[in-house]
Parts: sequence; C-alpha cells; structure tokens
Amino acid sequence: MKKLLVILLIISLKTFGQAIEHFEPASWWIGMKNPKLQVLIHGKDISTFSLNVNYPGVKLVKINKTENPNYLFADLLISGNAKAGKVPFNFSKGKIKTEYFLDLKNRKPNSAQREGYSQKDVIYLLTPDRFANGDTKNDNISGYPDALNRAKDYGRHGGDIAGIRKNLDYISEMGFTTIWPMPLEENKMNEASYHGYAITDFYKIDPRYGSNDDYQNMVKESKQKGLKFIRDVVLNHCGLNHWWMTDLPSKDWINNEGKFAPTNHQREVVHDPYAAKTDMDKMTQGWFVTAMPDMNQRNSFMANYLIQNTLWWIEYADLDGLRIDTYPYSDKNFLSVWSKAVMDEYPKLNMVGEEWSTRQAVTAYWQKGQMNRDGYHSYLPSMMDFPLNNSLIEGLKENDKDWGKGMLKLYQCLSDDYLYANPNNLVTFFDNHDMNRIYTQLDEDKELLKMGLAVIFTTRGIPQFFYGTELAMTSPKERNDGLIRADLPGGWEGDKVDVFQNKNLSPLQSEMREFVKKLLNWRKTATAIHNGKLIHFAPEDGIYSYFRFNEKEKYFIVLNKNDKETSLNLERYKGMIPNKPSFEDVLDGDQFQNEVRIPAKGFRILKVK
Repeated sequence: MKKLLVILLIISLKTFGQAIEHFEPASWWIGMKNPKLQVLIHGKDISTFSLNVNYPGVKLVKINKTENPNYLFADLLISGNAKAGKVPFNFSKGKIKTEYFLDLKNRKPNSAQREGYSQKDVIYLLTPDRFANGDTKNDNISGYPDALNRAKDYGRHGGDIAGIRKNLDYISEMGFTTIWPMPLEENKMNEASYHGYAITDFYKIDPRYGSNDDYQNMVKESKQKGLKFIRDVVLNHCGLNHWWMTDLPSKDWINNEGKFAPTNHQREVVHDPYAAKTDMDKMTQGWFVTAMPDMNQRNSFMANYLIQNTLWWIEYADLDGLRIDTYPYSDKNFLSVWSKAVMDEYPKLNMVGEEWSTRQAVTAYWQKGQMNRDGYHSYLPSMMDFPLNNSLIEGLKENDKDWGKGMLKLYQCLSDDYLYANPNNLVTFFDNHDMNRIYTQLDEDKELLKMGLAVIFTTRGIPQFFYGTELAMTSPKERNDGLIRADLPGGWEGDKVDVFQNKNLSPLQSEMREFVKKLLNWRKTATAIHNGKLIHFAPEDGIYSYFRFNEKEKYFIVLNKNDKETSLNLERYKGMIPNKPSFEDVLDGDQFQNEVRIPAKGFRILKVK
C-alpha cells in the first residue's frame, strides 16, 4: 500500500507540479518606502506558464519575460495596508499546476531610521575563514569542492560564524564598536573560496560558515554587546560557479556576453573629461579575473536584483552599514541609482565604497554631496581613505629632513580635505585585507606602528582596524593575500598562543594587545575625537602636532619622529592652549605644565586642562 501511495505521489508531481529552482527574494517586508518588488523566478520553461497572485494588498503589476524561457520577473506592488503572511504564486499550464509562496513580513519598529556607524566607532575588519573555528562540523560540506586545508595559503582554514560569535566579548572588550567581516555568502568555487568575493548565491550564507539563521543571530548577539555590524557588498561581479552561469537569463546578463575580457583598471576614466569610450567600457565592463564574471548592471533586471538583494540583507539581518567592494568598477549610473535606493530606505545608514586610489580627487568624486563638474550625483556617504593611508605610511617611513618628505605628506594630504564633501565621514585605516601587514610595511618598527595607530585613532574620520594588528602580525614582503589573511592565534583548538584568552603571547604581542585595548577604550569616551574640530600645525623639526576639540574637551596630539626626546615650544600653540596650560597624557597619566616632553620616536595624546 505504501509503495502504491509513493507511486501515485510521483505521478501527481509530474502531472501537476512544476519545479521552481530559484525564487528570489523569497521574503519581503510591508512598509518599505518603495512599494515595488521584482521577483526572479527560475525553472524549466517557467515563462510558458500562466501566473496568478491573489493576496489582499499585493498586486501583480507585470510579468516580464526574457529570451530564456526558464525565467520570469514578476513585478509586484505591495500596499502599506497588506498583512503579513504567505503570498501564493500560482503557476499553471493546462493540467500542470504548482504553487510557490513569498513570505511577506512586518518590518521591525523604526527599521528605516537605523543609525549607521560614525566617528564614534572603530571598525574591526576580519577574514571569517581565518578568525576562529567555532564549529568543526561544517569544515567540509558535501558538494562544496574547496575542502579544508590549513596547509594551503589560499585554502579554507575552517573559521566560521560560530567562531565570531564565540569571541564577540573579545572584540568588544578590546574597544572595537563595529564588526566588518569579509563576505560570508556562498562561494561554491573550486579553489581559493576562503576570501568570499566570488559569490555563487547572493541570498545564501556559505554553509561552511553556517546558515542564514546563524548570520542573523550573530548580528543580534553583536548588538546585545554594543557592537554594530557591516555587510561586505559585492555589486561588480559574481563567482564563475554561480548557479545562473549555466543558464543565464539573457545574453547581456554578464558583460561581454559571459566571456572573459579583462578590465583595464583605469578608474580615472569614470570622470576623465577626455576619456575614450573604449577605455571607459573596458574599465567597467571588463572582468577582474576569469573566476569572477562581471555583472551587467545596465540590464534593468540585474540592477533591480542587486538593489533588492542589498535591501533584503539590511532588513533581514538588521544591519548597521555596508562596505562596497571594487566600487568604481560597476556602471556609474547604476551606482547612483543603487546608492539612492538604499539611502531612500535608510537615510541614517552609513555605507563606504572602496576606491583604491591615492589621489583625493579620484576618491572625492564618489562621495555624497560632491558637486561634480560632469553633473554626476552619488548618494554614497563614505569612501575608504586610501590617500590618507598612503601618506601616513610614507610619512612615517621617510626622513623628515628630506625636502617634501616625511610627515609633511600627511599634513599635505589632510590640507586637501577641501576636495571632499564630508571628510569627517571617510573611513581611515592603517592596513587592510588587500595589502601587506602594516608591521611588515613599517619594517617591523614597533614605535612607528604605535605612532601610526595613534594617528588613525585620533585624526578625523572613522577608523578601521585589521584583525591581527593587535598582535603586530607580519606578512611576506612580496604580497601574498593568503598569508596576509593568516589565522588568528587562539582561534583553533590546540593553538598554544591565544589572543582571546591572552595566553602565551610574546612580549611584543602582549604589549601591542594592551596598547590597542587601552587606546581604544579611552577613545570610546573621547567626544572631541567623535565630533570635534581638527586644527593641525605644519611639521617642524620632526614634530607633527594637532588638536581635536569640541565645547566640552580638548586633546593635543604630538608625534615625534626624532631619535631623541623633544621638549615642545609651547609659544607656537598660543590661541589653542591657555596662558597657564596643564596637560595629562591619556595613556600613561604623566602630567605637564610649562614644559611638554615627547619621547624619542614616540607620541603623546594630551588632555588640555
């Protein structure tokens, strides 16, 4: 009897069922500012079926077909009066019928008014696969070819969401206030999938990290510990093994009709008044590498897909902000529409774009509020401050006695802040996941490392910190991303050195860990650093100095690159300090009045009393 029932069930599925392979997004929310939703539906010959949606407050406006009969794009209008529930999508063709559901949800209270990260925050950037392995059961997953192999620089090492959740207290206690993990979405690639930027399913967390629910709970637990959460967004490309690459909706879904053609990386062409169109097209339509097909955002269905995916993750996971990978490589008109769509829904959210240029004019072009001569409007609030990163590193390493070198470069970089619409909202950093470890760049000079961190944590902008720098981690001189993103000691069972438990650290590691912790926990309370003005003084005799101040407090930051202790001439700072000044070093408590001494190759952060 049971066998007969199974046979009848199989017959009924073949007769009355139609396989829906992909239905994206599978859920949405009532009360979004934009009431429109476009659902991607993928299944064998699905465009030959009739579609009916009958649900109070939800209207099927249009059914869009492409050249591929396996796709439909259903345009919906969702009323603010709709009720949460399962919205049925009924497909039929003759006797063949099937039903699929869109999960319609209520938004969380004040979801649209969520506050993004700001100058009050310090962002902790981590590589999830290399941070901590909290669940060894997901190290290898059937069907995912890139298996665990900690011996390979570019292999998967087993870090996961469970490892991050397990160590949220560490991140918070160190003084960080915001977490930015590299992408956690599915990367079902054959090799080097650990970095996360070759996404093969934009709506699914890679199971080797955990599940969508795990991600959602990680963000929730972070907020409970006072930590904000940033999603790393990839708009420019997908992974070669993305599910749609074997069945594209249209020939123009991927740039160059799905065939590899490299980008020229000439990002200046985006705003170059003399740029040739062929150069512009090659820049934005060329692929990064063969494993990352370049998505065509000029295709309206692709554009809608990417916009909705961004909104979906913000709403689903209750995110506080975004970081956008390879920002200028996408179509710039799409980026304007995308950034406006996100900010319209979440006007207080913060988003930062990656434009790896050391020229302020190039970076400034993309920031919200910039008055570009070509009339281009961007709605992106923040950019990664690569110009400051470059000038700070060169300024620390170079000899200040050489003409035009040393800390003068940092001074000059900041003096060009007039080029930005909002320099205070730029994200500053000393190193990141795409460049050699900063301790290596500084030739393993501990004092320069501390000095640079002092600048990053006290100058204008929002500091970003790369995991492992609290231990002065190193990397080879020749760039190797797999080793730059090395395993954090203590994240794996059997690790003798444990940064989380503060066990068996070397003297250097202990010193740097405590230095970062003390400096960042002071910064949490320093309102002048969060919202104060900045006045700096041109470098003289190896000394660079500046003030951060608001109506409540004032800090005097002094960097000394000389090989001997230096006493400051306070006459230079008249107007910024009282006639009878008193200072206290916020880190070691030293007190100064008429004479301020700055240690050799050192710095002081002084509270002005």
